[in-house]
Order: sequence, then structure tokens, then C-alpha cells
Amino acid sequence: MRDGLLIVGQGLAGTLLGLACEQAGVVFTMVDAGHGEASSRVGAGIINPITGQRFAKSWGIDELGPLARRTYRGLEDVLGVPLLREMRVRRFFRDERERAAWAGKAGRGDLAAYAGEADAEGFWIEGAMRVDTGMLIAEARRRWLRAGRLREARVTISEALAGHDRVIACTGASPGEGGQAWGGVACTCATGDVLRLAAEGLDPGVILNRGHWVLPTQAGEALAGATYLRGETGAGACARPVDTDVVASARRELSASAAALLGGREFTVMAQEAGVRVATPDRLPLAGWVPGVARLGVINGLGSKGALLGPWLARQWVRHLAEGAALEAAVAVNRFARP
Repeated sequence: MRDGLLIVGQGLAGTLLGLACEQAGVVFTMVDAGHGEASSRVGAGIINPITGQRFAKSWGIDELGPLARRTYRGLEDVLGVPLLREMRVRRFFRDERERAAWAGKAGRGDLAAYAGEADAEGFWIEGAMRVDTGMLIAEARRRWLRAGRLREARVTISEALAGHDRVIACTGASPGEGGQAWGGVACTCATGDVLRLAAEGLDPGVILNRGHWVLPTQAGEALAGATYLRGETGAGACARPVDTDVVASARRELSASAAALLGGREFTVMAQEAGVRVATPDRLPLAGWVPGVARLGVINGLGSKGALLGPWLARQWVRHLAEGAALEAAVAVNRFARP
């Protein structure tokens, strides 16, 4: 006899799904072997309404931003720890091309809800947030271990399906046999390094950004990140590069960016960490039942926007499991299938 719902993976996606199931009364168990090189282990948890060199509004930010805020505030009460910090981003221009791109966007009013004051050096982004994803994952893990709901082990997708009626894989860069946890989609992995800094005098409510960013985390400490080293498509690209030259290059790159953003303020690099992110061909996540694999669902491909997208995807799954509501077509696992 098979058990009910099993969630495989307790990174950010699996944690948010499990907590949403708890609140909705959906019974589940979870299995997770540890976070290894998962991006959740080192993720900064930044929700930034305006991103990239072209100053694009983050996909879904108008609707998903308020949902994320409500979700994390509610989870602060559930877990009894602070998780969410409201922030602003000081975005510095890197060159004249960016100044021109910003002038065009600002002139059309494309970003009016989030674009703050601007000057010759850059502009302010309002409505940003920082989620302490490490705290969220750790507290949920303790909660579920105490309750006997989480088993610390490594399982294959086949083993999970053999013992459970339904399985939802939240496995990030670990694709499972045959890429099943990605639904057969040709996803790409990218390694991102971050530095942990000792730095005094930073405004705790401001993220500094010029391509890379510096994020104050607590008094006297900050994160600097993140590099983006794209791998080849497929499972073989999802391991942290072991080349010491690559690691040293990432450290030099981030140290130089941090020095520029901090404007001469002294800092010390305390640690360097890396995680591996998964991205889909269209940069939108995957959520739904895997075609051709009965009883297997997935959440994956959140990329660098997991803190924003995770609550929305978890809510979709819970409404589907509890009420039979349809999953969002924009993130359907089969959207890349040829007719």
C-alpha cells in the first residue's frame, strides 16, 4: 500500500510548498538529503522590482510582490522568526548606454510604481524586499523533524513513486533519473558565487547595485554577489565547478565590485559560497504534472527569483491539490512540447 503525498526536496520551493500544505490541511511527508550545492543554501532572497541592464520590470511583480509579502509575514507568525525586510535599491548606472535606457523607460512612465528619484549616478528602486531564506528553511526543517514529517535521506524519483500515491519533486539542480524532476525540459544550470563580508556603517534598508550587489544582512555584515557562470544544458552541468582558477576569479570579480559599491569603505571577505540555479528556456518556472510520468509533479526553474515566485507556485499547487483548481498555463511543464 502506498502512502499519500511526498514532497522531494526541502529547498525554498519545497519549504514553501510544505508550509502552504500545512496551512491548507493537505497531508504530506517530505524527504531531503541536505542542501549540498543548492542555490537555497546561499541565496540572498532579494525581491527586486526592476532588474537587468535594460531595467525590466520583474515578471509578475505587480501581483506576485504583494502575495509574497503577505506570505512571508504570515510565516513569521507561524515560525516565530523574522523573515522579511522592506528595502530600497540604489541602482548605479554602469555606462552611458544604461543612462539612455533609463531615460527612455522613465520618460514613458513604464516603471512609475517602482522608480524613485534619479540623478547623474543612478536611481532608486522602491518596493524591494529581502527574505531570509536560510532562516525560513532552517526553521521549517526543525519543525518537520520534530513532528516526524521530514526524513533525511536521498531517494530516486522511481523509489518515491513506488511508495507514494503522488510525488512533487522540488529538487532544484538535481534532476533525478532521466531528468524527470525537470519534466524532460532542457533546463540550464548556472553557478552563482557570493561573498560574505564584514563591513561597518551600511544602511540596513538599502541594497547597492551596479550589475553585482551588496546586501546588508545584519550589523557589520553583508553579502556581495552574484556571479553567473552558465553551464551546458543537462544534468552534467549542475555541479559546482572545482577549478580553483574559476573560484578565485569569482572572488576577485566580486571583491572588485564590492569595493566600488562601498565607495572606499573597508571590508573583509569572511567566506565564499556558491549555489547552482536551474533556468528554463523562457526563464519562467515549471509547475505541474510531468507529462508521461503518472503521479509525478514538479516545481523547478525558479532561477534567481525564487523568493518572488515561490509563494505563488506553492499556492497554485495547494489550490490544485485541495480544490482541483487548474495550474497556471504560463508555467506548465508541457509548454515546450512540440505539437
